[in-house]
Amino acid sequence: MELKRKAYDALLQWKKESNGTTALLIDGARRVGKSHLAEYFATKEYKSYILINFSKASKALKDIFLNDLMDLDLFFNKLSLMFGKELYTRQSLLIFDEVQRFPRAREAIKFLVEDGRYDYIETGSLISLKQNTKDIVIPSEEEHMELNPLDFEEFLWAMGDTVTVPLLRKCYDNLQPLGDAVHRKIMNSFRQYLLVGGMPQAVSEYATSKSFAKVDRIKKTILNLYRQDITRFAKGYESKVLAIFDQIPSQLSKREKKFSITSLSKDARTRTYEDSFMWLKEGMITNNCYNSTDPSVGLSMSLDETSQKLYMLDTGLLVTHTFKDDTYMTNELYKSVLLDKISVNEGMLMENAVAQAFRASGHNLFFYSRSDNENRENNLEIDFLLLKKGKICPVEVKSSSYTTHSSLDKYMKKFKGRHGQAYIIYSKDLQVKDNIVHLPIYMAMFL
Repeated sequence: MELKRKAYDALLQWKKESNGTTALLIDGARRVGKSHLAEYFATKEYKSYILINFSKASKALKDIFLNDLMDLDLFFNKLSLMFGKELYTRQSLLIFDEVQRFPRAREAIKFLVEDGRYDYIETGSLISLKQNTKDIVIPSEEEHMELNPLDFEEFLWAMGDTVTVPLLRKCYDNLQPLGDAVHRKIMNSFRQYLLVGGMPQAVSEYATSKSFAKVDRIKKTILNLYRQDITRFAKGYESKVLAIFDQIPSQLSKREKKFSITSLSKDARTRTYEDSFMWLKEGMITNNCYNSTDPSVGLSMSLDETSQKLYMLDTGLLVTHTFKDDTYMTNELYKSVLLDKISVNEGMLMENAVAQAFRASGHNLFFYSRSDNENRENNLEIDFLLLKKGKICPVEVKSSSYTTHSSLDKYMKKFKGRHGQAYIIYSKDLQVKDNIVHLPIYMAMFL
């Protein structure tokens, strides 16, 4: 099935505003739908297109880029002949798929864009790794777009639901509760989204079969691809990257979700693992959230990169990663989680889903943590900090049974007059209480 993606509108805007003056690089983790989106866009918006997959490109094809760029008439004629596609001035698109596998093609974008005949979209994963940019000049004529897994609204579109999110937006804007019946219905849909996730292949399978077992097999395949990528491309420190990757579920299941480096080894030190954390971030496999130690002066200005939380790029993948060694039959496990009848750390899934929603909305991720070994009453941790309208807004993610928000109270007292609206995200209906906006988790995307 064809999935409707919000990124399609971004491609339309790029095509209209650029009018051939820039290429567009679509960056994202493996299997988020980059290649499919680019090709679908090409079929709908251009008279013809050529898709060059550099993970399969022959030597003869690569030689065209190495030898013929000085004569672009010859260059385009050879491509047209090789792919059996006629190219039309200002009506054709060339897609450089998996461009990180042949960096010289990315470097050629400068000359191709300056020529102005055609449009160019590049897609790739692990784009910013040093080995994929070594010895090339990154073209300034290149715009950049991140493609993330499907968000909750896109998931609902795949399920045939186009009416829920407009209603949610209206209630959010007016801070109006939905009512118990509607809230329960939407929470049921959101729990399905938590379990399935937003990877396009998994969503397509669930939309057609409603089989959690088939969805889980797809997600296991994706996780195995990530492990293979780590082994293949994180040369020299692949064991460290894999160790971090495998620890993500256990780290997120803790009350304090900061990644503990000593969980990898008693003698582990942050400086020896910093490249490994960065590899996962640049591969967009994780959403890294950094401690902002003094949010009164800004978030990036006071971040501590040695204190971070690692969320999975997709909560559905986190579910499969967490239960990969479980003895439950897949459908039994998923239905138990869906009905809240298993002792799984729901807070872990909810917090990961909120991080995923914030990244999809363009936020960089920050939290606030303060420890006082002499007086534990001074300890506090805020799950997320968002910059909204020039103010830093504290956000806490809570279970439905929570009774207090002491860390949030301490934070608002400490930064009184300097923080924006405070939010609690949880699994109940919208309400405003104690000057704190309590949002159901499916409204996190509006922040």
